[in-house]
Amino acid sequence: MGPLDLVKLPALMQRTRGDPRVRVAVVDGPVEFADPSLAGARLSEIPGHRGMCEFASSTACRHGTFVAAILSARRGSGASAICPDCTLLVRPIFAEANSEMPTAAADELAEAILDCLDAGALVLNISAALARASLKSERNLEEALDECARRGAIVVVAAGNQGSLGSTAITRHPWVIPVVACDLRVRPMTNTNLGRSIGRQGVAAPGSGVMSLDAAGRPRSIHGTSVAAPFVSGTIALLWSVFPGVTAGDMRIAVTRPYVRRTVVPPLLDAWRSYQHLAATAVEGACA
Repeated sequence: MGPLDLVKLPALMQRTRGDPRVRVAVVDGPVEFADPSLAGARLSEIPGHRGMCEFASSTACRHGTFVAAILSARRGSGASAICPDCTLLVRPIFAEANSEMPTAAADELAEAILDCLDAGALVLNISAALARASLKSERNLEEALDECARRGAIVVVAAGNQGSLGSTAITRHPWVIPVVACDLRVRPMTNTNLGRSIGRQGVAAPGSGVMSLDAAGRPRSIHGTSVAAPFVSGTIALLWSVFPGVTAGDMRIAVTRPYVRRTVVPPLLDAWRSYQHLAATAVEGACA
């Protein structure tokens, strides 16, 4: 069983390739727009922020392109290509000069989130570890996340790969959907972060055995919560493409299936169950 099958995405992907009106923001590294697998993808830079890679060999470019390809690559390219017809907004927060993936400063992340909202993002995919921050900068981040809730944009965040038990200012925010990485046997990966807020409001998704593409269009595999998060973001994008009238609150319920959880491990994403939930809700609404 592959990653897509594990979270029951194939049936939903057969129903839709996504809608260009659904804008998914990738807050990550820059993306190699010239990657052959992304030919025809609806990639968009946010004004004032260069989204295209300058150095295809940089760690930031490879990471951003890998995540973008999970969402927007050409179907049959070797990547998951979950929602290729949705619009992908690229908002880099990682500098290409760094040889390792840096952490994201809370203030920088807050600014990036607001930029994505102003560009019309409905879904924000954030695959970045949060650096230690001051109380003021954490408040700025919390206010940016509050603004996402007010505008009805869902924030999907990688839970992190430090193997820790706890939360950060972003994973404990009540509007955020934290994503835990699991293997193909649905076991949490040893390095994935867990915690009460993550278990209560998050979901798990494949973080192992995930194939995507590097900045030269070559297949490669990486693991961790960074690659698990776009499975959730892509699912939400497809569901909003099929059910454009669904509120952000109802969408969160359909995807996270909230109930009283007494575990630090969230349930596995089930894309088809989420679709069926929304379909039943739509029928009930039409009959009311």
